Amino acid sequence: MLTVTVAVTGATGAQGGATARALLAAGHRVRALTRRPKSPAADALRRLGADVRHADLDDAPSLRAALTGADSLFAVTTPFGTDTATETRQGRTLVDAAAAARLGHVVFTSAAHADRGTGIPHYESKHLIERHLREAGVPWTVIAPAAFMDNYAGGWTLDGLRDGTFAWPMPAHLPLTLIPAADIGAFAALVLLRRDEFTGRRIDIASDTLTPGRIAETLTAALGRPVAHQEVSLEQVRKWSTDLAAMFAYFTTHGLDVDVAGLRRDYPEVGWHTFADWAAGQDWDALSATAPAHR
Repeated sequence: MLTVTVAVTGATGAQGGATARALLAAGHRVRALTRRPKSPAADALRRLGADVRHADLDDAPSLRAALTGADSLFAVTTPFGTDTATETRQGRTLVDAAAAARLGHVVFTSAAHADRGTGIPHYESKHLIERHLREAGVPWTVIAPAAFMDNYAGGWTLDGLRDGTFAWPMPAHLPLTLIPAADIGAFAALVLLRRDEFTGRRIDIASDTLTPGRIAETLTAALGRPVAHQEVSLEQVRKWSTDLAAMFAYFTTHGLDVDVAGLRRDYPEVGWHTFADWAAGQDWDALSATAPAHR
């Protein structure tokens, strides 16, 4: 097996961390890039064998230094904690650094349907980065995850579960495609290790499709106590985030269809998780004991 060196941005976060762990488990070298190289998450990656390096998406020289000598890059950006303009700027800086380092492959994680003119701010910012990547002259692949299962173990969802409520801004009967971070990381690793097969492709990814009603039933089984779906109004979400309100409006009016069956058939080695698999793997007692989020 040819061993490669993959630089992974956001290595101490959900998607980057899952990708780093999948690559390390497959015997490859991981250069874990993070703004917080002394964090507990960075220490955990070191123990697994990662080469942890400081890099900041607002610091082009740090990116160039961190990418020099790598074969490939897993690139993730986020507007949360900053804004979409910052995300777009940082994504372009990262792509330019990858091109300057003459990397053999860049895998950028975007969002399912981000290329369809959704009008969702944090989808549109990712699409701008996608376009820049295509024009940068570096071999590229875009993977585009659906809604994150992992979000259901925190924030307002976890607050509601403490009271036996799955509070979600969608009607109970509408389907939504979902994916856990572990599957994103496993698929990203597959793409990075089979670059010839995936270069120049954009792929929406998800591992299950459920309605909010079925999600509540699945959570009931996982938690061992009743959980009922409660539809949250978009107006309530909009008071907190116009971006997320736009996303849920899109989920409700257009849906987020992804070919889950096709992905499972074509890439069984990913080990796709159903929502029931994911929910059964969470320590709900420990999660419920954490402090509630601010509403």
